[in-house]
Amino acid sequence: MFEEENAQWGLVHALVLDGKGSARSIARTELDDLQLQAHESLWLHWDRSHPQTQTWLRQSSGLSEFSCDLLLEENTRPRLVQLSDSELLLFLRGVNLNPGAEPEDMVSVRIFASAQRVISLRLRPLRATDELLLQLAEGKGPKTASELILYMAQYLTHKVQDLVSCLSEVVDEEEEKLDADERYTPEHGAVLQIRRRAAALKRFLAPQRDIFGQLTRIKLPWFVEDDGNYWNELNNSLTRYLEELELTRERVGLVLEAEDRRLSVRMNRTMYRFGIITGIFLPMSFLTGLLGINVGGIPFSASPYGFLIACLMMVSVALGQWWLFRRLRWV
Repeated sequence: MFEEENAQWGLVHALVLDGKGSARSIARTELDDLQLQAHESLWLHWDRSHPQTQTWLRQSSGLSEFSCDLLLEENTRPRLVQLSDSELLLFLRGVNLNPGAEPEDMVSVRIFASAQRVISLRLRPLRATDELLLQLAEGKGPKTASELILYMAQYLTHKVQDLVSCLSEVVDEEEEKLDADERYTPEHGAVLQIRRRAAALKRFLAPQRDIFGQLTRIKLPWFVEDDGNYWNELNNSLTRYLEELELTRERVGLVLEAEDRRLSVRMNRTMYRFGIITGIFLPMSFLTGLLGINVGGIPFSASPYGFLIACLMMVSVALGQWWLFRRLRWV
């Protein structure tokens, strides 16, 4: 009920975290008079494209003009900005898992976070927030604002892991097919698509690793004591995924190089065989052309065995060439 009402205002979710892993939904009309208890935190998740979102953010959120400008700008590059009063702005990226979308067409979430309030904005639906809502419904979700942004970053990073594993498995299959069948030819379009996808993901996610590294060193008063360890683990995980993406690119290059090498060897072998055949038949073609000249004096022209003798001569020439090629190790 609240979600349908809030959607008219561009508010996707409005939740009050109870500090125990659960949350309750509230209506948009309750925001102005909302009083949070000491153990509670507010999470507002907005649709950035909705006009009411921009109006509320600039007029009713209490955020500075600088913060609003950053949250509403078009640039989605991962960013971490520390503000006064122990507040921060955090921009994160994730893979696009919406139907009909390319995973490397990244989705982003912009977050304003303080001790008891988190405001997040998205342009396209996020699977990470759906999973976060499911955890809260089960009573296993974040308890504080710092845990909320940490959980969101974890879910975004885990989605990267699934895609990286998928790309790696496809390359594994191509390598196995190449090893098992010498005549197998990989589909270049599909293989190059994997390479482009790995390159795009690495390019978009590399700055996020630096953000996670910065968060391991930030000590805000409202951060949970062991948050730094979790951010460091996320940093290590994303570093591993980026290394796997780079390895995937290199393996795709090796697959293409192996295929090019096979094609080159196959072509050289074919041309070599054509060369041998041409070398054998060239002298015989000369003899048949010479004997086909319509002039007198052709050897054995008067003998009834002349044709047989000529055939034996050409066979002898062919055998002699074969012996010579073998001696020279050409065949």
